[in-house]
Amino acid sequence: MKIDNNPIEKAAMEQFHQGNRQEGLRLQEEFAAAFRAEFAEKDHCSCQKACRYHGNCKECVAIHRAHQEHVPNCMRPMLNAKLKLLSQLTEHTLANEIEAPREILRKDAPGQRAPEGRGQL
Repeated sequence: MKIDNNPIEKAAMEQFHQGNRQEGLRLQEEFAAAFRAEFAEKDHCSCQKACRYHGNCKECVAIHRAHQEHVPNCMRPMLNAKLKLLSQLTEHTLANEIEAPREILRKDAPGQRAPEGRGQL
């Protein structure tokens, strides 16, 4: 099951935008039910960082809401896509002023290596 940009959830949002709340809620529950069934026994977490809260969205989001320093890793691609649109206004010159932090990745993160000099957990 594809979570990011899921067509059922996107259709639900379209219904909400059109004022069709009941249909939006129905589609949203269809997505949620499919999610529950698909990931009852499987890992759904896209975060590749080594973290004890991996897969525990409720606690992960609560922690990030509490400290408010950054957002959970699973939200970064979505937010980065939105920020990239804003960055176009300055021809992406902000990128010259930013250095991404080094992060410790999970051992099983697909195609990922820990930055040089940093071990994986």
